Amino acid sequence: RRGPDLVALKPGLAVDYLARHVQERPHQTAIVGPDGQLTFAELEDEVGQAAALLRDAGLREGESALMVVPVSVALYVALLAVWRLGGVVLLVDPAAGRTHLERSCQLYPPDMLIASGKGHLLRVVSKSVRRIPAKVTVGRWPVPGAVRWSRRSRFEPLPNAPVDPEKPALLTFTSGSTGRPKAAVRTHGFLAEQHRVLERHLALHPGEPALVTLPVFALAHLASGQPTIIADADLRRPGYIDPEPVFRQINRWHPTRIAASPAFFERLIEYAERTGTPLPVAGALYTGGAPVYPDVLDRLARAAPQATVEAVYGSTEAEPIAHVAHAEISEADRDAMQHGAGLLTGRPVEDIDVRILQAKPGEPLGHLTQEGFEERTQPAGEAGEIVVSGAHVLKHYWQGHGEAETKFDVGETRWHRTGDIGRLDDAGRLWLLGRATAVLHDEHGAVYPFAVEVAASALPGVQRAALAAVGSRRVLAVEIQPGFDAKSVQEQLAWARLDEVRPVRQIPLDRRHNAKVDYPALKEVLET
Repeated sequence: RRGPDLVALKPGLAVDYLARHVQERPHQTAIVGPDGQLTFAELEDEVGQAAALLRDAGLREGESALMVVPVSVALYVALLAVWRLGGVVLLVDPAAGRTHLERSCQLYPPDMLIASGKGHLLRVVSKSVRRIPAKVTVGRWPVPGAVRWSRRSRFEPLPNAPVDPEKPALLTFTSGSTGRPKAAVRTHGFLAEQHRVLERHLALHPGEPALVTLPVFALAHLASGQPTIIADADLRRPGYIDPEPVFRQINRWHPTRIAASPAFFERLIEYAERTGTPLPVAGALYTGGAPVYPDVLDRLARAAPQATVEAVYGSTEAEPIAHVAHAEISEADRDAMQHGAGLLTGRPVEDIDVRILQAKPGEPLGHLTQEGFEERTQPAGEAGEIVVSGAHVLKHYWQGHGEAETKFDVGETRWHRTGDIGRLDDAGRLWLLGRATAVLHDEHGAVYPFAVEVAASALPGVQRAALAAVGSRRVLAVEIQPGFDAKSVQEQLAWARLDEVRPVRQIPLDRRHNAKVDYPALKEVLET
């Protein structure tokens, strides 16, 4: 079928990109996943038929659909189909627990559940999920009370509905310090702006295959007309994936770029080192979503000698913020990181304004005058909270929950507080010192645990390290490798004034990226 007339499209809206590529490259592969592959023309038909199915099942413009579907072709077909109807996609991480799921659904009650058979099991444990009025099952087996995804082939495809760029398109839920969910609202216009920034920053070009693991990057590659290859792996646990199927995908599709978390890349690196098989990518490797230590970039550059390697710093509310290429990190930079300067994240992207602010964690700032803002802004070299503004920086949470602690205004400009401590050097590069709430204060003064961990990660025998206070003592927990010497580690980190370097079997990490230290759980480990 022929796609919609380009003349009728509103340029710049996320829902329009697919139609543009249907016109320009209908027979090019659009997306490949564990459940098959589609050309752009086939994707257009699938999305149109899925939209008709969802409308028949009860979803209307402005209504929301909670999606509990593994990363797959079906997920992106369903997501684009909801947008085609002018609906809102809700994404909740089931790994965050039942309480988080309940609170998220209460904050923004879904009108439809689109889930795999396994995802529908949430109806057993969650009252909020059971209350969702319309239900669709994605998978080969029927689920009681749910419309089957396979029925979409019976419908004629629907065209795009007119979409207001200021209307919500995507909501993801995060927990604040109190555990109360915040719904990050991305409008259609915001998604288009975010894509514009990513397309320029990542140099995305139509027709160049890309292997992806991070949802926002998959959308960016699709919108740029690139064959988008979903990694053949369990993306819920990137630090435990089987790398062999991913290598097979790379050898088959020859992607020019890969975007993934450092934990995912570490699994590929380990496979390359163990088997002596280079990572066969001749384009660019981008890693982020969690701290990227220099040793990981070093190993990745060795594993993929034909590729450029780059670390990207960002957050849910602002992606990307800054970036640094492996080749740009000098010996002086490495020495600074080894002596407590923190992690070099590189130069801020052109489309964002970054400042370092004097502010207490969680202290509401409200509305600042330009003069008051400048007074709080730290000069080069001084540490403070990283704050950002720009068109691709999220300005609101649903119903304002969490905005008092994370947003403030200077004149007509809204700023986002990242919650990270950092500094800008004389060259305008951003250095990360860790979470504002993680700074330790004791009789020796203040220490940034993250800065200690960055330095420790480069020492022989250290697989992973994390600093915590046990009583009044500074204890560095270390996952060890051959060559570890506790006395040597303590001597080389003398500036951190550690009381103990303690080997542990495993440092607790976050569930999402398997890379960020779970400090409350770590303290429990060290106190037992």
